[in-house]
Amino acid sequence: MKHKYTFLFALPLCMGLACTPSPQKEGKDNLIGYVNPMIGTDFTGNTYPGAQVPFGMVQLSPDNGLPGWDRISGYFYPDSTIAGFSHTHLSGTGAGDLYDISFMPVTNPYKTGAEPLGIYSSFSHNDESASAGYYRVLLKDYNINVELTATERCGIQRYTFPEAESSIFLNLKKAMNWDFTADSHIEVVDSCTIRGYRYSWGWSPKQHVYFQTRFSRPFDAFQLDTTAVITKDKGRVGTATVARFDFKTKQNEEILVTTALSGTSMEAAARNLEAEAPKDDFDSYHQQAETKWSKELAKIEVTSEDADKKTIFYTAMYHAMLAPTIYSDVDGSYFGPDGQVHQAEGWTNYSTFSLWDTFRASHPLFTYIQPERVSDMIQCFLNFYEQSGALPLWNLYGWETDMMIGYHAVPVIVDAYLKGVGNFDPVKALEACVATANRDDYRSIGFYKKNGYVPSDQENWSVSKTLEYAYDDYCIARMAEAMGEKEIADEFYSRSQNYKHTFNPATSFMQPRDSKGNFSTDFDPEAYIEDICESNGWQYYWSVAHDIDGLIKLTGGEARFAERLDSMFTYETADKSKLPIFNTGMIGQYAHGNEPSHHVIYLFNRVKQPWKTQKYASQVMHTLYTNTPDGICGNEDCGQMSSWFVFSAMGFYPVDPVSGQYEIGSPIFPEVKMHLANGKTFVVQAENVSDENIYIQSVSVNGQPYNKSYITHEMIMQGDTIHFVMGNQPGPVWYE
Repeated sequence: MKHKYTFLFALPLCMGLACTPSPQKEGKDNLIGYVNPMIGTDFTGNTYPGAQVPFGMVQLSPDNGLPGWDRISGYFYPDSTIAGFSHTHLSGTGAGDLYDISFMPVTNPYKTGAEPLGIYSSFSHNDESASAGYYRVLLKDYNINVELTATERCGIQRYTFPEAESSIFLNLKKAMNWDFTADSHIEVVDSCTIRGYRYSWGWSPKQHVYFQTRFSRPFDAFQLDTTAVITKDKGRVGTATVARFDFKTKQNEEILVTTALSGTSMEAAARNLEAEAPKDDFDSYHQQAETKWSKELAKIEVTSEDADKKTIFYTAMYHAMLAPTIYSDVDGSYFGPDGQVHQAEGWTNYSTFSLWDTFRASHPLFTYIQPERVSDMIQCFLNFYEQSGALPLWNLYGWETDMMIGYHAVPVIVDAYLKGVGNFDPVKALEACVATANRDDYRSIGFYKKNGYVPSDQENWSVSKTLEYAYDDYCIARMAEAMGEKEIADEFYSRSQNYKHTFNPATSFMQPRDSKGNFSTDFDPEAYIEDICESNGWQYYWSVAHDIDGLIKLTGGEARFAERLDSMFTYETADKSKLPIFNTGMIGQYAHGNEPSHHVIYLFNRVKQPWKTQKYASQVMHTLYTNTPDGICGNEDCGQMSSWFVFSAMGFYPVDPVSGQYEIGSPIFPEVKMHLANGKTFVVQAENVSDENIYIQSVSVNGQPYNKSYITHEMIMQGDTIHFVMGNQPGPVWYE
C-alpha cells in the first residue's frame, strides 16, 4: 500500500540559523594534496571517494545506484550514473551494507531508470574531484553542482542549482547488495529541519541509524511516499519511506543540507548536529576536515621527488584511517551488542572492526600514529565482551556479524599491552581473551581444544580456523606470561602448537582432517576448497607467524623452507581465469590481494635470503600500488591493504604483530620520519634508493653497524635512526 502526503509550510524559518555560506577556502595543505581518494574505486579495491574525517562515523559518498560486487562501497569508477549521496559506507570490504540516509537533488522533470536504479543523473569524471574530507561532482542531467564534506558525526552537502523547479529527495526505501530496509520514518520539525530513522537488515543484523537534517533555507513543499515492507516469513515488518522537498531555485543558488547521524535516537542526532555543525557554513567544515587530515597525515613525513610515490603513500595512510569508525554520540551514548544504549565515560566508542584483516598491520600501525585511539578501541572490545560474552570478531553498528574467523581482537589487545599502549585493565583484558578462546560450543573450539585441530566434517574453513586459533592462543600466552599468569601461559603456549596437527607429512602441506583424525584424500594445494578460508593450501601454509622456526622444522629445514618459498612465488596457476575473485595481485601462488599472504614476502629473511624479500616487496609496491583508480590490487579491507604499504614503504613489516619485531624489507623513500606521541622522531634513511636500487647493501643504526634482520618496537620508540645503503644488485647478508 502506498500513501502520499503533501504539505505547504508557514513554520519558523530555519530556527534562526545563518543561511549564507562563507567563501571557499583557496589552496590546500601540501599533504592533503597528496591524497587521492579515487585510488581503489576501480578494479577490486572497493573504496569510496566521498568525504570523511579520520575514523568518522559519517562516510558521505556518491552511490551509482546499482548493486553488485564491484559496487560494494556504493561507487564504481567505470560507472556513469549517480543515484544518491548516502552517509554510511564500508571501505574496501567484501560485504555490501549501509548506504544509509541517501539524498538526491534534481530539477524537474527528473530522470528515472528501471529498478533498482530509480532517480538518477549521468556524470563525467571530468566534472568530478575528490580530496581528503571533500568530494565534488556535477550532475549533468540537472546542471547541479554537488559538494560534500563532513565532521565526525555530520555530513554537509552543498548543492548549487540552476534557475529551475528543483527538488531534493531523501530515500530511506532504497537498499543495495546485502542491505534491506526493514523500517523507516521521516518527520518535519520545522520548515528547515527534518528528522527520522532507518532500520535495516544486512550484514549487520539489526542496524539502526537515526538522523536530523537541516536545510539552509525553507523548502516550499514536502511530499512523503510510504510503502509497506512485507517479508515472506514475518509479514509486514515496517515502512519504507521516500520524502521529496521542493524548492524554486534561482541561478547559482546554493542550498546546504546538513545531516547528523546517531546510533541511539533522533534526539541524540539533534544533539550531534548542534554540537558539530550548528551553522550553515560549508567552507568552515571543509577547512576543519582538511585540518584534521593534515594533522594525522603529518605523523609520518616522507621525502621524495616522486609525486606519484608520495600520493600512493599518503593515500594509503588516508585509507588506513577510514576505519574503525566512531560509534558513539557527542555525549558518549552508544548502542551495544546487547541491544541496549550504554555510556562511554572519558573514551570514544568505535565500530567497523574488520579484525581478520586489520590485526596484521593496521592495528600495529595505530600503536604509533593513534595510541589514544588504540586505548579507546580496546576499551570498546572489553565493553563488547561484557555486553555479549565474547570479544568482537567483525562488529558493525553495534552488532556482531560473525564474519571471518579466529578471535583476532586478542592480538590487538596483546600488542598494545606488551607495548605499554593504552589505559585499560589488563586483568579484565586477559579474562576477556581467555573467555573468548574457551567458547567450546563456538565453531568447534571445544573439539580443537581436546583434539588439537578443527575437524573438516564439522566445520568449514577447518584448516584456517585451526591455524588462526593457534596464533591467537599464542598471543594469549604472551600476555599471560608477561602478567605472571604461568598456568594460563603454559596452557595457551601448548594450544599454540596445534597448527602442527594440520600438517600432513605425506604431502608437506597443512591439510583438512576429519573428526576421526583422517587427512583428506586427493588434496590439491592449488585448489580453493571449503576447508581453507579464501585461499588455497599454498597461501595458508605460512599462517604460523608465531612459530616460524617450528614451521621451518616441519618443512624439513632452512634449505627446504627456502625452496618452498621460491615455489610460492614462481609456481604459476595454469588457468588464471578460474581464480576466485579474492585472488588478485598474484605472483606465482602469492596473492597480495588477500590478507593470508601479506607476511610471506618477509619470510626469506628467516632463511638468510633477504634479497628475495627486498625483490618481492619492491615488486609489489612498484606494480600493485599505483596512483590510478585501479591502484589497489585487492579489497582494501578497512585499511589492511594500505597499512601493508605504509609499513613496507618505510622498509619493515610486522610478520608477527605481537612480537614487537619488524622484519626489514626494502624502503622506497630517501628518508622517512615518524613523529611519535612521546615527542621523539624515528628516522629511516635509504641512501641511493631508486626504482632500480632496491637491494640493501648495508644497515646501520645510530651510526653503528647493525646485525639483525629486524628492527624492534623499542628502537622506534626511542627515536633511533636506521640508515640503509641501497644498490641495484643483491648485497651481502648483513645480519647474523
